[in-house]
Order: sequence, then structure tokens, then C-alpha cells
Amino acid sequence: MLRFLARRSLGALVIIVLISAITFALFFALPSQPALMSCGKNCTPDAIALINKNLGLDEPVPVQYWHYMTGIFTGRDFTVGHCPAPCFGYSFSNQQPVWGTIVDRFPTTLSITLGGAAVFLVVGVGIGMIAAAFRGTWIDKFFSSLSLVGNALQIYFVGVIALAVLVSGLHWMDNPAYHPITEDPVKWFTGMLIPWLVLSIIFIANYSRMTRSQMIEQLGEDHVRAARAKGLGRRAVFFRYAWRGALAPIVTIFGIDLGSLFGGAIITEFTFSLHGLGRLAVSSVSETDLPTLMAVMLVGCTAIVVANIVVDAAYAVIDPRVRLA
Repeated sequence: MLRFLARRSLGALVIIVLISAITFALFFALPSQPALMSCGKNCTPDAIALINKNLGLDEPVPVQYWHYMTGIFTGRDFTVGHCPAPCFGYSFSNQQPVWGTIVDRFPTTLSITLGGAAVFLVVGVGIGMIAAAFRGTWIDKFFSSLSLVGNALQIYFVGVIALAVLVSGLHWMDNPAYHPITEDPVKWFTGMLIPWLVLSIIFIANYSRMTRSQMIEQLGEDHVRAARAKGLGRRAVFFRYAWRGALAPIVTIFGIDLGSLFGGAIITEFTFSLHGLGRLAVSSVSETDLPTLMAVMLVGCTAIVVANIVVDAAYAVIDPRVRLA
């Protein structure tokens, strides 16, 4: 297991470095000058030259990339002052260190992503198991039809309906808002509940169908039939043998869906006016705030890569037949 984690961590580091290099290259591939974007409309050549010097933009591109990457771990000195580690530079829009904005926005996106993932895994897998257990009955047909409807829905549509019905109409829930879990766990949960449900609807439909098909396939495997022949009860066979075998493909797809989950979080943040990394990325694009956009891409990439390593490591726990080392 340790060898596997070390090997995957090294590969993840290479991926992150490549993405950072490509992103940094795109920074200079844009048909505009970063100093001009930072300076604003009323700018003189002397002011642009001063900004280039202050931000280190007057150096060769490879040197700038090296300073950028080392600054993330050791900090960086600019003419305007010292940027402590992790340093992602200064924002063009507010002239503040980018890392402070990332720290403020990241908990919101993390809450939406992890909460939505927990909801669609529990509900989706649960529905799929129930449908497989009652295969061919009206329960199976009901959940199968419901999954088709859920798969056709979109976040921005369901979000508006949820606000109109649950918040404005029935007054069952408060308007979605982010509250730090360390300050008030109850408000954090109630404020995130509607975004979690809306974000997870499409994933619930996919995972319920996937779980149903995997469970039906596992119930026909030889080791499951052997367990039945030994006299084990239906519940023991269902949960001890078939369920664990069906989880491995689901975990695989979950690792792939993490990227889609971050993309869905962006739409969810806009639908419910939540200030997370998704809205920060979109606003950075509209304002051409390249340092902030680069930082959001690197943080998001790192989060997805780390989550995939954790998912891969979980294979050995779920299915003992898998040998990672």
C-alpha cells in the first residue's frame, strides 16, 4: 500500500506540474499584456514599466515560472512587498495576495462538493440496491422510471424550482447560505442542504442505475451462488458478497465524476448566490484576473488529483482481491 501511495503521489506531482506549466504558458499566450490589465484604462508607459518590475514580469518567461512555482512553497519577494508562502501572486483586480481570497472561498466549494457527493452516494447506491433486491417488481420499475426523470433534469432548473417551492412557497427551509461549520454546524447544514440536494439529483439517477446493474450482475456470480449453496441467508449473501463486489466499479466511476462534481458546483454557486471557487473563477475570467484564475485552476486540480488517489487506495479495502502493490 505504501509503495502504491508513493507511486501515485509522484505521478500526481508530475500531473500538477504539467498543468501549472500549461496554465502559465496560456498566461503569456493571451493577446494582451498582464501589466496593462493590472494598470487599468488610464495607464502610461512608465506605469506599465513599473508594474512589470514590481510583479517580476520584466524577466524571461522560464525565470518567471520558476519564481512562481518556488514562491508557492517558500514565498516570494516583490518590489511592493513580501508575499508569504503559499504565494500565488497578487490579484489584478484588488491588488491583494491571491491566497487570501482562495482561503476565503475554498470552504464554500468544499462544503458543496463533499456534501453533494455524500448525498448522491448514499441515496443513489441505496436506491440501486433496493431496486436490485426487488428486481422485476413495481418497486424496481418505480425507481428505474424515477432515475430516468432525474437524469433529464438540470441544476439551474431544479435549483429555481427548489427555491420557489421549499423556500418561498412552503417556507420549509431558509435561503441557502454558507456558514462556517466551526461557528454553527446547524446553520452550516441547513444552509447547504438545498444546494446538496440539487447538485446530487443527476448523480443520484446515474448511480442508482449503475448500482442496480452491478448488484444484479454480482448476484449471478459463482461465489454468490456458492454462498447460497452453503446455506447462508439472503441478507448475508446480499450484503456480505454481492454488495462489496458491486462497489468497486462504483468507486471507479466516482473518481472520474469528481471533475464533473466541481463543474456542477460552479453552476450551483451561481444558482444560489454562493461565493465559492466557481464564482471566483468565472469572475476572474470576466475581469482578466490571471493570477487568481491560475490559482483556482491549480487548487482545483490538486484537490481532484488527491481525491482520486484516496479513491484508488480504497479499492483494497472494498475488494480484497485487488492488490495495489
